[in-house]
Amino acid sequence: MALTRREFLKLSGLTTAGAFLGGSAFLSGCKSTPKLSGAKESSTICPYCGVGCGLIVSARDGKVINIEGDPDHPINRGALCAKGTALYQVAVNPRRLGKVLHRKPYGAEWEEMSWQDAVKLIARRVKDTRDATFQEKDGDTIVNRTPGIASLGGAALDNEECYLLSKFARLLGVTYLEHQARI
Repeated sequence: MALTRREFLKLSGLTTAGAFLGGSAFLSGCKSTPKLSGAKESSTICPYCGVGCGLIVSARDGKVINIEGDPDHPINRGALCAKGTALYQVAVNPRRLGKVLHRKPYGAEWEEMSWQDAVKLIARRVKDTRDATFQEKDGDTIVNRTPGIASLGGAALDNEECYLLSKFARLLGVTYLEHQARI
């Protein structure tokens, strides 16, 4: 079949117009409710490493429904590593504990405990450990330290939280003070 130049241009124009109209009709006919409609978006920082990638967390009715990289964040510009991409599974994991469990010394069973009781128990143990291991002097030098407690900060803490944690640890006399971002 021999085509003239004029017939080729007509056929090409008709094919292009048909593809455009067919594609737009197809797309407009496939309207669906967006997954994130009605969700409240909040920006936050990824807790895994010291890089500080930005995240957008979408929640509806008090539950996380989506976590994605923040395209406006200057560090990651919307890209996430494998751990950051899997954060949704951490937030909505059915195996994640929603209550405090405590096993008494030499006990075999876990028991539920209220948050108030857990915080009191932790405070009591920190105080007892500090009192038992506190050193005022090392020879003739005043040191005021407690080698029985250590503190390790994590990347989930921002600068202000790290500052407060280190001040609190130094107030207790902790000398074994470290942070993940430095390691």
